[in-house]
Amino acid sequence: MNKEIKKNLKIVKKTLEEARLYGHAASVLNFDRLTACPKKAREAQGDTCAMLTNQAFQLGKEKKFVRAFTYLYENRGDLDKYDQVLARSLYRNYQRTKKITPKMDHEFTLIENKAYVDWLDAKDAADYALFAPSLQAVRDVEMKRISLQKDKKDPPYNSLLDLYERGMSETMLDEAFGECKERMIPFLEKIKASGRQIRTDFLGRTAPVEAQARLAQYLLNLIGYDFDRGALSTTEHPFMDDLAVDDVRVTTHYYENNLVSSMFSVLHEGGHALFGQNTPRAHYKHFIDGEKTLGMHESVSRFYENRIGRSRAFIELTFDKIKELFPELTRDVSPEEFYEAVNLVTPSLIRIEADEFTYTFHIIIRYEMEKEIINHGAKIEDLPKMWDDKYEEYLGVRPSNAREGILQDVHWSDGFGYFPTYALGNMYNAMYYNKMREKYDIDRLIRDGNLDVIRDWMTKHVFKKADRLDAAEWIRDITGRDFTPKDYLDYLEEKFGAIYGL
Repeated sequence: MNKEIKKNLKIVKKTLEEARLYGHAASVLNFDRLTACPKKAREAQGDTCAMLTNQAFQLGKEKKFVRAFTYLYENRGDLDKYDQVLARSLYRNYQRTKKITPKMDHEFTLIENKAYVDWLDAKDAADYALFAPSLQAVRDVEMKRISLQKDKKDPPYNSLLDLYERGMSETMLDEAFGECKERMIPFLEKIKASGRQIRTDFLGRTAPVEAQARLAQYLLNLIGYDFDRGALSTTEHPFMDDLAVDDVRVTTHYYENNLVSSMFSVLHEGGHALFGQNTPRAHYKHFIDGEKTLGMHESVSRFYENRIGRSRAFIELTFDKIKELFPELTRDVSPEEFYEAVNLVTPSLIRIEADEFTYTFHIIIRYEMEKEIINHGAKIEDLPKMWDDKYEEYLGVRPSNAREGILQDVHWSDGFGYFPTYALGNMYNAMYYNKMREKYDIDRLIRDGNLDVIRDWMTKHVFKKADRLDAAEWIRDITGRDFTPKDYLDYLEEKFGAIYGL
């Protein structure tokens, strides 16, 4: 490595270290805002977060820093494999944000901060009108950002997809979701017509919050979450936050009459956390730990939530603990009844409570709406009706209020393009589950409680290169095959065909 490269690497990494400190402080404050912060303090705390993230943004605009990473990008062939990724990332991000000034960035963040607070108030009141002005402002911010990009993509929505899932496009999603609709819609009709009755009455029984918190700790320990490097908190809309190399936090929400809500949200967010806790330390050292796509991340969260958590083997493994913690709820329930209940297929309104089969329709609805919002300028005031109509079209259910309709998700308060990654995650993990199955009897590992073997395989094959590869390269590296939704659709038909006798 020549002296000029060393000099520029030193400049880049010194700047990134300073920016990381601002980002860390903002993340800690934001975590507090979403968990423990008093309601009336949320907007002011968000403003502080915006100031801190803007300081980091300004560092990225310094001419000395821009010259340094540009030089590295132009000479990236002389860098090691980690710094090559860093140089490409910095250059790509600069092309996306080159025309956005620090003042603009700060204004955009404040708009999104206010949108989050307005969303909370609107959801509490089930009143979309309280959120609509902020949603309009967020859409305007997204369109402004797209217009300022040097490498704009056509249609505009592709620019947002690329932000969350590098290399993904509407064309690819339309094809994948088209296959889903082609196979899943008629299969859903077969399930409805099967006449199979699954018992679920016990799921609505009282599940004390204290016992749910103990179950959450048990489940996270079981899958390999390291509490010395993580924490568990509560919030309105569950999430995971990867604050620092040794600080990866999980949140959930407890409902006294809905045990499975927290149970599976904990496994979902715990999956995200395992990805963070098992990221190679070299990725943090080289400032590339944030290069994972959200589809990669969602693949892991939904792997632990569904492929592991909703499997018959996992229910058999954990049922004694569930009986111990919730004796009244399970007093007349068998493991098989519990397994079938948590896999009941029933079209419903709330995405995060949706069954594994119909979940994809929730994502398709949001994807189709996002395209209308970004590409075709759908009127913000018309969105609730569009939402309700699509739920009736795809799932045969219609929201009775905005809380169970368009206000149920937090994500639109900070932009568009995120939702497809949930469905992509399901498709990715179906592919690497099949690859893992070539080596292991996964159900046997689960029944025996050997989830550390699964985590170790994931660390070696799924986590290890995620920051260094685009999604298409990553899934090919893991499985030896190109991306396809087929594995996922085959899995759904096999699993639910067995449950419903089809």
